[in-house]
Amino acid sequence: MLRNREIQLLLLTMGSISLTAIIVAAFISTVAAALVFILSMLLIGTSLFFTRWRYREIEKLSVYLRKISNGDDSLDVRDNQEGELSILKNDIYKVTLMLSEHRALLQRDKIQLTDAISDISHQLKTPLTSMTVMADLLSAPDLPPAKRAEFTHHIRVQLERIDWLVSSLLKLSKMDAKTIPFKKDQIRMKNLIQKALEPVMIPMDIKGQTVFIAGDDDVSFVGDINWTAEAVINILKNGVEHTPEGGAISIAYSENALFTEIVIADNGKGIPKEDLPYIFKRFYKGKNASEGSIGIGLAMAHSIIASQNGVIDVTSDGEKGTQFRIKFYKQVI
Repeated sequence: MLRNREIQLLLLTMGSISLTAIIVAAFISTVAAALVFILSMLLIGTSLFFTRWRYREIEKLSVYLRKISNGDDSLDVRDNQEGELSILKNDIYKVTLMLSEHRALLQRDKIQLTDAISDISHQLKTPLTSMTVMADLLSAPDLPPAKRAEFTHHIRVQLERIDWLVSSLLKLSKMDAKTIPFKKDQIRMKNLIQKALEPVMIPMDIKGQTVFIAGDDDVSFVGDINWTAEAVINILKNGVEHTPEGGAISIAYSENALFTEIVIADNGKGIPKEDLPYIFKRFYKGKNASEGSIGIGLAMAHSIIASQNGVIDVTSDGEKGTQFRIKFYKQVI
């Protein structure tokens, strides 16, 4: 402490003032000089004691900060008292909480990245292995033309699956990073439904399924029609996949002062109760999922809707089918 230049200047100043006061008091009387000397020593001693106490408190803060830098976020340095040191302790504690939250977020992102890489490698492993086997079979010179055409078709299907997976993961990554600029256009729900139905009409015709649409032509919402259509397409594909031949899919939309709502329902085999909490989780495949399902379509639909001030809920009954309810909330100024 005494090596501190500020303390040295303080002691020099106080010593000079005390010496001057003692000399002046000596001209008055010896008793006055002694009294001034004692008071000066008491003041200097008190100042040194208080300074030493502050040094110890600062040293405690230094130890606290070193522990924080080593990852120990459980310490609480606050003393709930008045004074500049207490204010400093409170501010340090606030910064500690902020750093702890950032560390937790970084750890969570690291775990999510690890899980995503693991899931992606798992999803790519199956089609790549299948294509490797079929490519080896295609190299056989005596392979019949029918088998060659069949293997070529299977390779093309697997390549399309990989292309869709990579494209979907890229879109999800952009949404996670919030780098997709969603448009905020006034969209008529009728136009959105027509756009979303186009890619699924052929699969519905093949399975002999019918679609029922109900809603007023003037119902609208603010959003991005292309991205929202992609979300609705993924939900419709799920419905077509799990609805039997000759089944039906209904689409109803409405609007009120708070939100615009779309309800997509089917009369398929439904989603098991234990799968409902996880169907919007990436790469999750429920008990009724098809063999070629990847488990990313509904996750993408959820991300797209959530990015546009919307929510999506699902209810399912094994006898009545599945119902997806989408709400786009309106901006209130």
